[in-house]
Amino acid sequence: MAAKPRRDVTTPFRVAFNGIIHTFRTQRHMRVHLYVTLVTVLGAFFLKLRLREILVLLFMITFVLVAEMFNSAIEATVDLVTDKYHPLAKFAKDIAAGAVLITTIMAIIVGTMIALGEDNWERIRINLTSEQFSTPAMVRIVAGIFLVFVAVLIGKGIGRHGQVLQGGLVSGHAAYGFFFATCVIFVSDGNVLASALAVLLAAIIAQSRWEAKYHTIFELSLGAAVGSIIGVLLFGFWPK
Repeated sequence: MAAKPRRDVTTPFRVAFNGIIHTFRTQRHMRVHLYVTLVTVLGAFFLKLRLREILVLLFMITFVLVAEMFNSAIEATVDLVTDKYHPLAKFAKDIAAGAVLITTIMAIIVGTMIALGEDNWERIRINLTSEQFSTPAMVRIVAGIFLVFVAVLIGKGIGRHGQVLQGGLVSGHAAYGFFFATCVIFVSDGNVLASALAVLLAAIIAQSRWEAKYHTIFELSLGAAVGSIIGVLLFGFWPK
């Protein structure tokens, strides 16, 4: 009886490593994620975060990278099955891309909360409920959500293409993203780190709509302008 060939224990690791390298070479988003990972890890040591906070960051980073790799695998599988347009193929790719967007947003939120620390978050919470504004901040935010919806709806109606929930002259995602970013800037009393991270998150949301080809740069810019202007009007010019 012939002896079974010995399995090379290094093969699975070599194959997995090749998959990582291929994803890095062919997927621009994967390269961006890895660069951001490097900056985040360096920033964690610069901010002198505690061990458990660094572990949480590493977990969220891994979460995003794995989601991006699954997204690439799903796209490759769909392209292998069919080279023609099919609604289900588009649906599968959109879901995979949506999963990456959700994990990225959550990673930024977690990173923001860790970077700011408990003291700054307590100050933001106090600002939301304080009498600094004659109208509570939460009331302004709720009013802003409604106003942004109305403005986006009007903008989509003026445009000649797109639907209420997809496409159109004014990007609703960009509008809400930059509206909330503006709210963070005012509520955090201009905290540089909180403001920068909020704007970054809004930009990532807008960029995802451009990557999905739902909006042009002009439409995303209009949405960002609508959200920012409404935020400034409610927090900067609303009578106190």
